[in-house]
Amino acid sequence: MKRIKIKDLLKSTDYNKEVCIKGWVRTRRGNNHVAFIALNDGSTIHNLQVVVDMNLFDEELIRRATTGASIAAIGTLTPSQGSGQAVELIASQLEIIGDCDPNEYPLQPKKHSLEFLREIAHLRFRTNMFGAVTRIRHAMIFAVHDFFTSKGFVNIHTPIITASDAEGAGEMFQVTTLNMNNLPKTEDGKIDYSQDFFAKATNLTVSGQLEGELAAMAMADIYTFGPTFRAENSNTSRHLAEFWMIEPEMAFYDLNDNMDLAEEFLKHLIKYALDNCEDDLKFLSQRLIEEEKNKKAEERSMELIEKLRFVLENEFVRLTYSEAIEILKDSKPNKKGQFKYAITGYGSDLQSEHERYLVEKHLKKPVILTDYPKEIKAFYMKLNKDNKTVRAMDVLFPQIGEIIGGSQREESYDKLVARMDEMGIPKEEMEWYLDTRRFGSVPHSGFGLGFERLLLFVTGMGNIRDVIPFPRTPKNAEF
Repeated sequence: MKRIKIKDLLKSTDYNKEVCIKGWVRTRRGNNHVAFIALNDGSTIHNLQVVVDMNLFDEELIRRATTGASIAAIGTLTPSQGSGQAVELIASQLEIIGDCDPNEYPLQPKKHSLEFLREIAHLRFRTNMFGAVTRIRHAMIFAVHDFFTSKGFVNIHTPIITASDAEGAGEMFQVTTLNMNNLPKTEDGKIDYSQDFFAKATNLTVSGQLEGELAAMAMADIYTFGPTFRAENSNTSRHLAEFWMIEPEMAFYDLNDNMDLAEEFLKHLIKYALDNCEDDLKFLSQRLIEEEKNKKAEERSMELIEKLRFVLENEFVRLTYSEAIEILKDSKPNKKGQFKYAITGYGSDLQSEHERYLVEKHLKKPVILTDYPKEIKAFYMKLNKDNKTVRAMDVLFPQIGEIIGGSQREESYDKLVARMDEMGIPKEEMEWYLDTRRFGSVPHSGFGLGFERLLLFVTGMGNIRDVIPFPRTPKNAEF
């Protein structure tokens, strides 16, 4: 008999029809006459209760239906006699698909710490929390492609292995087939990369932006959605060595067009989550409330669904970097020394605490900051007429700070070369990129959204390692 997903059965009113379900046992309780098995198959956060008449089954079979075991059950769907669920399955057949030793299974029906669950990331999908996060992650992946497809964008797969450093930070993982125990050397003692697979030094990409720009110069509106890598030796709750980036690039877009698209994009994603992930969001909201119940009221997070609606229902305030600096410099937290990083004036690099103050305390709306000093931004950003600032933009959200970073790109060959010279970026290695400014250059813009950063916001989780299935961090590449 064909399996029916629990998600569909929980919404069904087709009673007294024989159906088949398969899944993993969350709990089993009962007495000598009846057993109640809570079964989950990953399709929903909710379990389906399987009611087992002990007189119809071998006692040993029921005993094997322990937490973690996989089973198949055939029976009739009926209105539930108890509270907490609308329907239940009265079992007529029961099969143990895979046994699970209760003495060895680490996921007993109790609360586990997030730290413990990271140590068993291969099993944490089976918890309510990570089931919810995983389903929301899938929904957001679909929503990303849905948004760009509906607007006529073309998805481009940019290279994972690259010889360029798009961010200019140098924190990249090297890719090589050379023997680390016997590296070939040139006459001057340097590593001879001519003997390597690509005959040059190559790395894992930190961004698909530069290659995305190449495609936008022909396809007009493109987006990338792929893995990126950064060898930053950071163990904070906001950093991963391997993460996913969404990077649209649009020809004929100026900075205002770019900001409009970013706001529309984020609102589309959040609306999709609210419309399609209600049960999982409610569960994660309750988890967050429970986790923060002992905190002072002013230290607690905004309720999760309220926070999502806050973004959806407010227009994003647009503010220049200079205006933001003046607000922060004159703010009470800055004057009283409550910021960890004091704002001394123009040129200060904004930290998450400053971004959150603007959004949560001062303006009480999502914010887009623009026109940053050129010294703190990348070489490819278009210079403003003042020759001091660039047409950059950062979108700031409550509780997380920056969620999108982008800019109008410099379309002038001469100005781009001058900026590269100014920042010491070798032009010889970037001739392919400069060609887009030589041959039919146009104004164009783009931005990057860190997918895991988005998921932190949508799920309310506090650590980025808990919104990606298998986190890669310093000294950790398990599973």
